[in-house]
Amino acid sequence: MNIKRAKKEIQDSVTAYLKKDSYGEYMIPSIRQRPILLMGPPGIGKTQIMEQVARHCGIALVSYTITHHTRQSAVGLPFIREKTYGEKTYSVTEYTMSEIISSVYEKMEETGLKEGILFIDEINCVSETLAPTMLQFLQCKTFGNQKVPEGWIIVAAGNPPEYNKSVREFDVVTLDRIRRIDVEENYEVWREYAYRAGIHPAILSYLEIRKDCFYRMETTVDGRTFVTARGWEDLSELLKVYEAIGKKADREVVHQYLQHWKIAKDFANYLDLFHKYKKDYGLEKILEGHYGKDTLDKLKFASFDERLSVVGMLIGKLSELFQASYLADQYVTRLFGWLKKYKVQGNLADIKEEAEKEYEKLRRAGQLTKEADHMLRKVADTLERYVVILKEEHLEQDGQKDEAFERVRAEFAKEADKRQQAVDAAGEALDHAFDFMEDAFGDSQEMVCFVTELNTNYYSIQYLKENDCDKYFKYNKGLLFDERREKILEELEEMS
Repeated sequence: MNIKRAKKEIQDSVTAYLKKDSYGEYMIPSIRQRPILLMGPPGIGKTQIMEQVARHCGIALVSYTITHHTRQSAVGLPFIREKTYGEKTYSVTEYTMSEIISSVYEKMEETGLKEGILFIDEINCVSETLAPTMLQFLQCKTFGNQKVPEGWIIVAAGNPPEYNKSVREFDVVTLDRIRRIDVEENYEVWREYAYRAGIHPAILSYLEIRKDCFYRMETTVDGRTFVTARGWEDLSELLKVYEAIGKKADREVVHQYLQHWKIAKDFANYLDLFHKYKKDYGLEKILEGHYGKDTLDKLKFASFDERLSVVGMLIGKLSELFQASYLADQYVTRLFGWLKKYKVQGNLADIKEEAEKEYEKLRRAGQLTKEADHMLRKVADTLERYVVILKEEHLEQDGQKDEAFERVRAEFAKEADKRQQAVDAAGEALDHAFDFMEDAFGDSQEMVCFVTELNTNYYSIQYLKENDCDKYFKYNKGLLFDERREKILEELEEMS
């Protein structure tokens, strides 16, 4: 299955394992909570989905790459203890607490969360000395003498043998005690994630044209060559920073991330073209509604790859505007919630402190995405600024609660205006983009690609849920009709 379906399976399993009955006991006892084994190629996002599942379920996450551990760190160190059985005393070997089990308890202390996921990566690539320990772990949920605490679900991940020569096969006894989920790479699913993660538009535009270059594992005379989703994402981060500092990523730099020389060279060449197209076609001007006949004529005689690249650039810039609109809305909504509390309680300093404590609690628990972290910090900073304003204007006294609230409300109105400006900017750019697409391509394959990308992008979906765009609904309706027609034709073909 693809990684999106795997995430849903794990999410549902975690929810089921943590469901309690009326007596406060787990409906599925710990002994019957089979560990989940996620098997799939390297670099497709197995670790990321564990982070997402933990955040969704509001539980803690402890992650370990087991190949980085020795038997001593996983099991603990042996020591001798005297025990009496009957009338005779014996020397018995026991073990100190495993580093891994200890980390679980530390996470519980740090976050206050008593339930969580213990994620062990590369579990089938352990050394010969550690292999029996891993089998014991999967079968009995123990390391040495210590058991994984109740309420903690075990998820392990590994690579199939075709990707790693050091892989160890699990025996039937072990396989009969776990839930195995096999995952395959899938560009269409990754693309949904990519938009939300802010993957560089050049990468997304390139992969739309070269989908077969998304994931590659090959053995050649020169050794193992590969391209993974992890490689594309890490390269994306570098490209964005390079652009910010005025540097260029050449094919050698690209090859450090895409370890397949042919694909690395091809993408590096495309990256040059991407920046050239961006300059030649004047992307920012198009989204402002300014473009001439020369631009349209140039596209008319351009190659299909070039035309798709222009569509990709438009989507990339629109995505930035949709994201800005979304984040502005999230920020204002959260800020408004705290100000409602302030209206009731009447002490803004206390509200600010409460907001800071909530942020710190969520941060320690690992429940925040990067964007959520920045948003909550911005909310706390804004509340701090409001507190300073009230002090400077001497409005914090008890007899001035109404005046203080009105002053804060006036400041909040400025933030609400900024949100509306972000929404309007995205809407105007979208309208201009559709005007350009109609003039340049009409009702064509390029328009289908444009609308399809809007339907894939998380931020554009959120925007279009709340804001009208007549041309989007016009073309999307037609696209949905075409999809239904294709499905009917496929069904008829199968029946004949």
